[in-house]
Amino acid sequence: MLEVKTVDKADERRDFPRGHLEAVHLTGLDFAVGTFEPGWRWSESVGPIAGTKTCQIHHNGYMVQGRMHVVMDDGGEGEVGPGDVFVLPPGHDAWVVGDEQAIVYDFAGTMANEYAKADDT
Repeated sequence: MLEVKTVDKADERRDFPRGHLEAVHLTGLDFAVGTFEPGWRWSESVGPIAGTKTCQIHHNGYMVQGRMHVVMDDGGEGEVGPGDVFVLPPGHDAWVVGDEQAIVYDFAGTMANEYAKADDT
């Protein structure tokens, strides 16, 4: 069965400080577009909503615009920028680098289902 949706008419939108997420849900795939403003940092903007110290979501992503710096719980760190495809396991903090808005496409599925939702556990 063919399924087609457009992010211009997202199934849902989640707002959080200095950013938002728009998601479409299809059979076997949840796709999200994350928009993050300068000054956004996961531990400050989403952490209080999630109720965890670091992001516990797995991301398979593509950075469309802007830059983000990522620090893993184990101390590893790096930066992603326009055109970068990345796999980011749970256990990280991240923030927008510079004065440009960051836009990320996330194909992992769990971002669209769980990101920026209160932890019910």
